[in-house]
Amino acid sequence: MSKKVFVTGCFDLLHSGHVAFLKEAAQFGDLYVCIGNDENVKHLKGRYPVNNQEERRYMLDALACVKEVRINKGWGIIDFEQELAEIAPDVFVVNEDGHTPAKEALCRENHIEYNVLSRKPHVDLPVRSTTSLRTVCTIPFRIDIAGGWLDQPYVSKFFPGPVLTVSIEPTLEFNDRSGMASSTRRKAIELWKTEIPAGDKEQLAKILFVYDNPPGSGHVSGSQDSIGIVFPGLNKLNYHNDYWPQSIESVQDDDKLHWIESHFYLVTLGPRVSTYNVLENTVINAASAKALADAADRCWEAMLHKDLAAFGEAFKASFEAQIAMFPNMMDEDIWKVIEQYRSRALGWKLSGAGGGGYLILVSDKPIENAIQIKIRRRDVWG
Repeated sequence: MSKKVFVTGCFDLLHSGHVAFLKEAAQFGDLYVCIGNDENVKHLKGRYPVNNQEERRYMLDALACVKEVRINKGWGIIDFEQELAEIAPDVFVVNEDGHTPAKEALCRENHIEYNVLSRKPHVDLPVRSTTSLRTVCTIPFRIDIAGGWLDQPYVSKFFPGPVLTVSIEPTLEFNDRSGMASSTRRKAIELWKTEIPAGDKEQLAKILFVYDNPPGSGHVSGSQDSIGIVFPGLNKLNYHNDYWPQSIESVQDDDKLHWIESHFYLVTLGPRVSTYNVLENTVINAASAKALADAADRCWEAMLHKDLAAFGEAFKASFEAQIAMFPNMMDEDIWKVIEQYRSRALGWKLSGAGGGGYLILVSDKPIENAIQIKIRRRDVWG
């Protein structure tokens, strides 16, 4: 008898990348595809899929490599547990940006073979993602390396300090609601369509910041989002009780940027749910703001000197200072994932300042099935 093979996902706007993945997964046996229901997609991503669940099921069912398609009845990131129990597969297949420790642990508990496939297009076809179909876009995401929250005056008024960001190429379909400035990036796409225009970068970042925070906004998105997207490379944004930094220091040295890329690993945790509120139960004071600022300063110096051990310690200290002020950033499931990697990493934190999304690890050794980033270099016009 052929083995049963299980894959799950949204599969919205079906494209060649999906088909290549499904055909490769089907090589392991009879392929069962389980798709997220519309309400859960909205819950996780903050928007409904373009194609509803019945249309997505119909299109997937039409593929010769697919044996059966079901709609997941569950809720949250692991919305497929009932379907997994009913199908009882021998093999669970994900692509590299669909891998999560939670899926791997679930397979281990149920004695299911777990396989992570590299995302690769069919011969002579371009790399495709759902995001790329919505708009072919070179506008980057950004990662908050350290100091996140100091771009908010209600934090930096207690103690000034830097936020460190890197602008990263959209090489993957990074999750919404995951601390990668995806909502600000969507505003940049509204403004500029597919690429950041030439011009003074600080002025462009200010335009994006104002557009992202129109008059009457209940919550002001920190300016590190717009600056982190517009400014290439590594940047230190120095805040002192204001929404805009007093100064911006940039590093474009390729050797240093490559050093960061080679020691950064992202493990997918999934997006924050729509009901999540990181601003509850905060404990903000001078001591905690100073701890965050000091850790960010140490991170900056460690990166400039390419001191990996010091960077890992400061990176972790910045994260600890964040969650001391904003305990809702963490939950028991995230701590469990950190424990899985504690012995293999020199430091860790969550992507962005708002919790969820990705666990970022600093390591001197490759982390299996983790995602690596590509930092955006200086634009051709300088």
